[in-house]
Amino acid sequence: MNLKKTLFSLAIMSFFAVSAFAQEKASPAQTAEGMVGDAKITIKYSSPGVKGRMIWGDLVPLGQVWRAGADEATTFTTSKDIMVEGEKLPAGTYSFFVIPNEYESTLIFNSVAEQWGAYDYDSGKDVLRVNVPSQQTSTMEERLVYEVKDDSFELRWEYGKASAKIGS
Repeated sequence: MNLKKTLFSLAIMSFFAVSAFAQEKASPAQTAEGMVGDAKITIKYSSPGVKGRMIWGDLVPLGQVWRAGADEATTFTTSKDIMVEGEKLPAGTYSFFVIPNEYESTLIFNSVAEQWGAYDYDSGKDVLRVNVPSQQTSTMEERLVYEVKDDSFELRWEYGKASAKIGS
């Protein structure tokens, strides 16, 4: 009888361990928010991990449109018209893409807000494209992170970083 109880207990514990592991999402949904003047900025994205991989130039190829996250395309919402790197971006929700390169990256705001990755990306639907310097950081970001500051927003992953000046 004790053997049956022990086996049953082990089976239950294994079930819960597997269930807990299965619920941990590989690229959890994240939201970055902040105010720029009187405009509320919201960036929604899935945050993949480095997991020992080389990111820039390997997992994320240079010179190609990248969804700027995982799973669904990242979205960038502004409640009011803003300026991004001196260019006007009207209030609204956009899919956000990046074309990473070694020295300069292109940030793209596309009018088709809901799309899976960059598979159906259409440059004809771009509302705004701006170029910003590609930067290196001295600290490693295991997960992709976006941050909205008073006058800019940035994305960081692995040792790479791109940021854009924003204003109202």
